Amino acid sequence: MTGDTADARPFGDEVSPALSCDPRKRALFAADTYFLESVEQLGAMTADVDGFLHRHAALLLKPDAVVSRQIPATVEWLAANGLRIVAAERTRLTRTTVRSLWYYQWNLATPQRRRLADLFMDSCDAVVLVVRPQTDEAGAVPASVVVTERKGPTDPLARVPGQLRYAIGRYSFLLNLVHTPDEPADVARELGIHFDTAARERLYADALSGEDRSGRALELAEQLHAEVPQRDLTFEPAAERLKQAVLEAEESMPPGAVRDELRAARLTAWSPEGYQRLLEAVWRAGLPLDTWDVVIVGTHVLPMKRKGLAPVLDGVSVSDWQLHMARLTAGQPASR
Repeated sequence: MTGDTADARPFGDEVSPALSCDPRKRALFAADTYFLESVEQLGAMTADVDGFLHRHAALLLKPDAVVSRQIPATVEWLAANGLRIVAAERTRLTRTTVRSLWYYQWNLATPQRRRLADLFMDSCDAVVLVVRPQTDEAGAVPASVVVTERKGPTDPLARVPGQLRYAIGRYSFLLNLVHTPDEPADVARELGIHFDTAARERLYADALSGEDRSGRALELAEQLHAEVPQRDLTFEPAAERLKQAVLEAEESMPPGAVRDELRAARLTAWSPEGYQRLLEAVWRAGLPLDTWDVVIVGTHVLPMKRKGLAPVLDGVSVSDWQLHMARLTAGQPASR
């Protein structure tokens, strides 16, 4: 091995500009195993890979959507917005899956955000829906881009009526219930993360058939509702339950520094800073408190985003894609 590590060979085949308007994403995904496996498998099932990924979007209904019973409301919202569910399957958001899904964005995540995500993401199965518009329009922006914009932002205060996240719950930054891949390349990559070869083949086959599978989505929701208790995700009740649980834990402890710290933190838990102090004391003490109460309170009071940093890959907008498509039509370079 020499000191010169430069290699002129490409890391992978060029990714079609029909799949992403971001040249950096196209370069990274050319060597992304999840993306490659998914696209290769889809290519064995249809000659129109770009068209399929342009016409289809995906939604991930996370465990917070399951426990708050918002999957049926999501199915209704999709139908009302002219979107047909053509595939639906359960998935499990393990620690590895979560980090794979947000690999290019979680350089912004704080340690507290990662810890809270680990607490609830793997608490039960989630549901992946593949959708497409009821009618195809020539020259339309990719379905994934449109659905992501209609879904609404992460910040609950920035959501507006008509958006999916506004309709199904405005709880907190992290408890946003639904995630969508940003653009066609992300749809392929994320389906490659969620499903192994056999499950992904079934999913793609269902989507290629184009049949309405809203009933399948509702069936999965019923299964999960039977397995997982319903939870209220609002802050105030969770905060009161959390403080009561800490009080009960204190009363069962012998006198000492741990009990004193918990008591002092509990008595200051009336502001975001106070609740943050309480959660930190709870974690130091190793108290086995209710997961959802910890997550609900934590997502309101703990820092979620590291400041002064940009994500490795950022989101794209409908206007980004309109400009991108105009450039492609005019034969100009495919860049944002």
